[in-house]
Amino acid sequence: MSFFRDLLESVVPTAYAEEPVEDVEVEQPEDAPEEEVSEETVEDDDEDEDEDEDDEDEDEEETVDPLDALREECTKTAACKPFDHHFHECIERVTKEQEEPDYEHKHYKEDCIEEFFHLQHCVNDCVAPRLFNRLK
Repeated sequence: MSFFRDLLESVVPTAYAEEPVEDVEVEQPEDAPEEEVSEETVEDDDEDEDEDEDDEDEDEEETVDPLDALREECTKTAACKPFDHHFHECIERVTKEQEEPDYEHKHYKEDCIEEFFHLQHCVNDCVAPRLFNRLK
């Protein structure tokens, strides 16, 4: 029976919400304002949670995403180098245009969206087969 339960849970994962934190009322002297004490208890709770999260982070090993490394490699290939060059030229052109004093009043403001998509298309075509071979 547990096999079927495990199989079902792997197909349809279940997420549980955190239980609400019970508010504990603290008796205060009449001179002390209410807000200060409530903020202090909230800050103490936050510090405890931060310490717990830090402990969990230290235990886990950071995994490196192979996609980032592959994108860098593919950007430098002969097939994608012209697209990268055009994209960076466009960025320089647009940056120079934005520095001009009448830039806000120009009718047409160039952007580098087309160059960006050409570069990303080339990089994705290069990365896809390599990435899936590494993940298998």
